[in-house]
Amino acid sequence: MKKNNLIHLLILMGLAYIYLMFGNGTLSLTNPDEVFYAQTAKEMIQHKSWMTPYLFGQPQFEKPILLYWLMRISIGIFGNTSFAARFAPAFFGILGVIAVYFITLIGFKNEKKAFISSLILLSSGFYIGLSRSVFTDLIFSVLILFALLFFYWGYAYPRRKGWGIILFFAAMALAVLAKGPLGCLIPLSTVVVFLFIKKDLKFLFSKYSLWGLLAFSVIALPWYILMEIRYGASFNREFFYNDHFVRLIKAEHPDNDKWYFYPFTMIGTVFPWCLYTLIGLVYLLKNIKRHLESFNIFLIVWITMVLLIFQFAHSKLTSYIFPLYPALIIIAGDFIYNSISGKNKGRLFYFSSLIMAVFILIVSIGLIAALGAFAPYLSSKAPVYALSAALFILGILALVLVSRKKFLGFTLVLASSLLVILFGSASIHEDIEPFVSSKAASEYLIKNYTFSGPIICSKFYARGVKFYTDKEVVVVDIPGTPFFSPHPLPFLNSHLKVRDFLAQRPVNYGIIKRTNVKDFEYLSAGYYKFEVLKQIGNEYIIRVTPL
Repeated sequence: MKKNNLIHLLILMGLAYIYLMFGNGTLSLTNPDEVFYAQTAKEMIQHKSWMTPYLFGQPQFEKPILLYWLMRISIGIFGNTSFAARFAPAFFGILGVIAVYFITLIGFKNEKKAFISSLILLSSGFYIGLSRSVFTDLIFSVLILFALLFFYWGYAYPRRKGWGIILFFAAMALAVLAKGPLGCLIPLSTVVVFLFIKKDLKFLFSKYSLWGLLAFSVIALPWYILMEIRYGASFNREFFYNDHFVRLIKAEHPDNDKWYFYPFTMIGTVFPWCLYTLIGLVYLLKNIKRHLESFNIFLIVWITMVLLIFQFAHSKLTSYIFPLYPALIIIAGDFIYNSISGKNKGRLFYFSSLIMAVFILIVSIGLIAALGAFAPYLSSKAPVYALSAALFILGILALVLVSRKKFLGFTLVLASSLLVILFGSASIHEDIEPFVSSKAASEYLIKNYTFSGPIICSKFYARGVKFYTDKEVVVVDIPGTPFFSPHPLPFLNSHLKVRDFLAQRPVNYGIIKRTNVKDFEYLSAGYYKFEVLKQIGNEYIIRVTPL
């Protein structure tokens, strides 16, 4: 490895740690998804299980096993903390930054372009968000990135073909353990279509692919076979039918089920690099005949295949198409580097940079303008003023650098804007936490009241209350639909069911949302004494007793 490459990697790893991992334990685990994964890992530890995921005391198969293994290991090292729960996504986020550096270096053979692309990735809003949250999507996407990196390494350097193909299959296997069959479909379809376009399909027909298939089988299949043997129909019904097939034909989030959802969100979520990504992509497609290098074709196929795979499924989330983000970022990095170095006409880059500099100033002023609306929720206005001032200074500096056409310096300033926002937000985490986590409400209830029965919870809070109290929970959602993935919980979705439940116990405690407070006020009239013991954030701690 060259000295410059080593220096670049050390800088990137240091920055990636700051952007993606530092301070990850500040905010408690949030509702409803982080606590879902954390509770599963917690119950696996309680059941002394390394193979079967558990939730609410029963096996659950919404996601495969890899994330839970990683969480069990990190909890064993760091304890049962929010930092431990978020360690694996953050660690894989750092690995993803390194992988983008290498695949860009191999593809474009330009170490500065590789550095800029990696810098853009680690300072992109959605990448930071998923690296700092407990989800499978980032780990899954980084494993796909590694699979494609290994393939392209073997393709670009014929002497590395054998290891490239074998590692390609091995990384695919880990992706399958992270999120299921898509871990194979996405990278394999990308590679096959790319090789078809290059008229080089014979690349995969070699003895190395047989070794790769063996590696894939050894890594990916044993857990699935074990679950089939142990749980059979229940595993197939939840994992393959409900979590995969049903999402194709039914929208979990109906408002997202629009044809334009993915094209718009894939650009918007690379903030603050949206304009450069959009222009770089349009520029590449418009001039495709002049940019027929293998790597450009590979990037276009990569993005296209991910979009095609997910576009026609009715259940849509931005995180589903996250596997294409590295390719988008590399295209943005290519455009930015070529503009800075003078290889592109600079007007588009200049005006885009001017817009972004002005946007930073607008955000800084907007924070102060919006302060009145959010002041009741803040213990102090000082952090918001400090964040606004820091962004205002960044905006002025960005404007000066753009006006003087110091574009490299401007790029560094733009990359730092997300860091300022990140740590500015962290300074008010105590004010934010009650609105995103059930920890404070759960601790208040447990510390101040003694009871033995289950806790009544609004649907959104059920997982968090279970995680933070270790007590049984009952879900109330009037009128409502069950969880998209079945949970073995009593589900009270009508007034009659709630009344029947209340009649079985002399005292009932709950943590519910405002709309459910109104439900209980209506149900209690003339029958029960209904009390709101405390409000923490959007959560109401309640008690219901007979009159």
